[in-house]
Amino acid sequence: MFRIAKTFKFEAAHSLPGLPEGHQCARVHGHSYTVKVILMSPVLTGPGFVVDFAELHPLGAYIDNHFDHRDLTTVLDVPATSEHLATHFYHWCSKHLQLPAAARVVKVRVCETTSTYAEYEPELP
Repeated sequence: MFRIAKTFKFEAAHSLPGLPEGHQCARVHGHSYTVKVILMSPVLTGPGFVVDFAELHPLGAYIDNHFDHRDLTTVLDVPATSEHLATHFYHWCSKHLQLPAAARVVKVRVCETTSTYAEYEPELP
């Protein structure tokens, strides 16, 4: 099995509802996010790719146009946690990226800081 990954970056703010009074994440604050999309395939295409990295450009454009320098509280219909962001980007990639037949998105990792991340990887049937 072959795996590749590509990382995208964006800056954004958010606040999280329902947290105890005084919790730092209840206040509006910002992060330098990274989004890593991980793909795999049992076979290689073209000159030896799982997927040409250029084929992942639509995700970068989507992030730039809809998430970069935004208040994520107004972008998503759910609280803008790293877990929800990872899930959102996974489903967006699965729906919008044009991948070779054997390739698939395995998981998406979202980092808020250099030491914290959340991943979404669906269970396979």
